[in-house]
Amino acid sequence: MSALATGQSATLDTADHDGVLVVALDRPPANAMNRQLIHDLAGLFEQLRARPDAPPIVLTGKGKRFFSGGGDIKELEGALAGEIEIRMREFHALLVAMDRYPRPVVSAINGHCVGGGMEVALFSDSALAVNSARFGFPEINHGLLPADKGIQRANRVLGVRVTRRILLSGELFDAQHALDIGLIDELVSGLEELIPAAVATARAAGSKAPVLYGALKGSVNAADDVRDEASLQRTLKAAADYFDDPAARELRQRWSGRRALAAKAQSC
Repeated sequence: MSALATGQSATLDTADHDGVLVVALDRPPANAMNRQLIHDLAGLFEQLRARPDAPPIVLTGKGKRFFSGGGDIKELEGALAGEIEIRMREFHALLVAMDRYPRPVVSAINGHCVGGGMEVALFSDSALAVNSARFGFPEINHGLLPADKGIQRANRVLGVRVTRRILLSGELFDAQHALDIGLIDELVSGLEELIPAAVATARAAGSKAPVLYGALKGSVNAADDVRDEASLQRTLKAAADYFDDPAARELRQRWSGRRALAAKAQSC
């Protein structure tokens, strides 16, 4: 593994596990996805995709409680309307990069996996989670929206009825329900078993002939430039509509205030 692919950056911690690259989202305390993390993760997928020896990847979260708490809502405080467009373009680019990565991608979900974290899990080829993990799309309750490409993938993986229910309620659900609806493939008992199990899954998938694995994955994912562009435009229009909407703004401010109070209470 090259020096560029392993090590630690401001947002990612990467390690080579005998040919499987384990990538941990590293933004404590909740591994919230700010623009830098999104940019770094998309860049990593694009960099590795260009290599003839592109490795299988395991995605996880640093720490014991969060895979990812979703988009960093603090980043939107005081932001201008144009900044939400840049952020949504970059997140769309991350999902496209994951969609087109020709090698195995396994999510090892070590805790809360919500919002953008859910979308990352949906774009993985397989997902394992600890029993204590929690999942959901809470954006409707927090004045935000998922990316359209993420919603379309949820429709395909989970079915329209399930996707409609979890999107429109914003409620979180447990790991057993995630297994039941097909969001994850396997439950593991604890954090100690999670990464070894995910690495074993990625290594087994990576043992398949890369040219065949990549071709089959490409057919299943059916990546399409025209469809992706249409999805991006729907995302950008929705973002422009909700960003300055008073009701959505109030929900974001209320949620940000609650999180600030909770963080203060934990520090006392």
